[in-house]
Amino acid sequence: MKRNLAVLWMWLLCVPGLLAQQVAVEEYVLPNGMRLLMVPKKGDPNVAAGWIARVGSVNERQGITGISHLLEHMMFKGTRAIGTADIERDLRLMAEMDAVKAEIGREERAQIERLRLGLISDLAEPGGRSGRHAALLEEFARLEAEAAELIVRNEFDRIYTHAGASGMNAGTGRDYTVYFINVPANKLELWFWMESDRLLNPVFREFYPEREVVQEERRLTVDSTPTGRIEEQFDALFFSSSPYAWPVIGWPSDLGGITREEAEDYFKLHYAANNLSACLVGDFDPAEARRLADRYFGRLRPNPRGRPEVRTREIEQTVEKRMTAYAETFPQVEVRYHSVADGHVDEPALLVMGALLSGRTGRLHKALVLDRKIANSVSAGQNGMKYEGFFSLGGVAKPESSPEEVERALYAEIERLQREPVGERELEKVKNRFAADNLRRMENRLYLMLQLLVADSNRGWESFNEDPRRVAAVTAEDVLRVANRYFRPENRAVALYYTKETEAAADPLLEGLDPQARAEIVQFKGVVARMGSEEARAILEKVRVQEGSAPPEKRAFVAALIRLLEERIAQEGGR
Repeated sequence: MKRNLAVLWMWLLCVPGLLAQQVAVEEYVLPNGMRLLMVPKKGDPNVAAGWIARVGSVNERQGITGISHLLEHMMFKGTRAIGTADIERDLRLMAEMDAVKAEIGREERAQIERLRLGLISDLAEPGGRSGRHAALLEEFARLEAEAAELIVRNEFDRIYTHAGASGMNAGTGRDYTVYFINVPANKLELWFWMESDRLLNPVFREFYPEREVVQEERRLTVDSTPTGRIEEQFDALFFSSSPYAWPVIGWPSDLGGITREEAEDYFKLHYAANNLSACLVGDFDPAEARRLADRYFGRLRPNPRGRPEVRTREIEQTVEKRMTAYAETFPQVEVRYHSVADGHVDEPALLVMGALLSGRTGRLHKALVLDRKIANSVSAGQNGMKYEGFFSLGGVAKPESSPEEVERALYAEIERLQREPVGERELEKVKNRFAADNLRRMENRLYLMLQLLVADSNRGWESFNEDPRRVAAVTAEDVLRVANRYFRPENRAVALYYTKETEAAADPLLEGLDPQARAEIVQFKGVVARMGSEEARAILEKVRVQEGSAPPEKRAFVAALIRLLEERIAQEGGR
C-alpha cells in the first residue's frame, strides 16, 4: 500500500461516520410476492446472481429434521427439461420407486418395533428382515438401476459452465437456504430461465441415493470428527423447546426415513414465490432485469397462506446446565448464555460487547492468553438468529491449565464488564473496527449479494444499511446494561471438554508427542478424514517441503502429520 493511501486509511478509521456507507438497492416486488434486489455496478463484466428461500432447519419438525438441507441437494438434480434423456419414462420409474419404497417403509416399521423390543440389535441386520422385505429391496434396486440409465448427470452445472458462469453453489442454514453463482452479464437471461425452471419444474430424481449421500456427509462432518456429536448434544442441551435444538444436517433416523412425497410437500410450502428473494450485483440494466423477472420468475405461484412462521419459542431457562465431555481434542470450555434474536434492540450492545472481549486485541486474549497464560486461544461473540439468540464464550486451556480454570477466568472478565463502564477510547476502537468491516463487506460483489439476501430473508434488506448506525450509537451504559441483564448463572449452559487420554495413548500415531501436539494431530484427523486423495497429496507435498526446516521440538509432530496424510491417501487408493 502506498504511503498516502495508508495515511488516508488510518484517518478514516478515526472517523467511523465516514465508513457507515450505504449500498444503493433498487427493489422490485413481483405481483406474485417475490422480491428482486438490484445493485448495478458499471464496468464489471460479471453479475453475482442468487436467490434465497426463507426456510432452514428451524422450519422443520421432529421426523423430518434435515429436510431443508436435503432439498438443497435435490435442487441440483434438474428439471423436466434438464437432467434426463426421457422425462416421461423418468417420472414413471420414480412413481414406481415411490410405491415400492412405501412398501419397504412398512417392513422397516416392523423392524423398528423389533428393535424397540430388543429382538434385534441393528436395523441393518439382513437376518432380521422378512422374505418380503428382501424381495422389495431387490425390486427397488432394479428400478433404481433402470432410472439411472436415463439421467444426464451434472447437466445443470454443464449448461452454466459452457456459458461462462462459475462458482455455482448453495448453502442451508438454520433460517434460510441460498443459491448463488457468477454469470457473464450477457448471459443474465439464461440465469433467469435456469433458476425459474428449477423452481417451477423441479424433478427430485435420485432422491433415495441422495439421502444416502447426505447420511454419508453427516458421518464425515459430524460422526467422524472428534467433537461433532458432542457439539450437537450441547445444542440440544442448550435449547429446551426451540427447533434450533436439532442440527441443520438432521438426525440420523430422520435422514433415513424422509420420503420424496414429504420433500415435495415441504418444497411447495416453503419455496413459494412470496417466500423468495433474488439479488443481482454487477453490470446490468435494471429495467431489463425487471422485464426478465416478470417473464420468468413471474410464472411462480405464491402461497396464499403467506410465509410459514415458527410457533415454538425457547422457554425461559431457570437453572444452569452443565455438560462434561471426553474427546480427542484440547481441554477447553464453552459457556453459552441465552440472549436475543437478530434485530433486537439489545443486539448492537451485545455485538459491541463481543468485540470488546474477542480478537487479538480483546480483553479475553489479554487476560487469559498474555497475562495469566492459562489459555492458548479464546473467543466471544453474539449469535443472533431469526427467532432466538445466544452469546458464547470459549477458551482452549494450555496443557498445564484446566477447563475449570479457564471457565473461572471467563466469568471474571464478564463480571468486570458488569461492574465497570467501558472506557471511551476502548469503545471507540471497537466501533472503528465495525466501521472498517462495514466498508469491506461492500467491496466483494458476491459477498455483498449474499449479505443482502440473508438480510432480506429476515428483517428486510434495509437492515444491511441500518445496522451499522445502530452499532455506532452504542454507549458504555448500553454495554453495562446488557452485561447485567443476560449474563446470569441460571441463564447459561457450560460444556467442559477433556482429552480422551485412554484412546490417545493407544494410537501409535500419537506416540512420542507432547499433550498439545497430540491434541493437534487428533483434531487434524477429523479434517483429513473428509479430504479426497488429491487434496491430501497436495497438502502432503507442502508438508514434506517444510519438513527439513522444522524446529527440533516440532519434528515428531510433522512426522505424525505426514503419516496421517499417507494413510488417508492409501485408504482412498484402496477403494
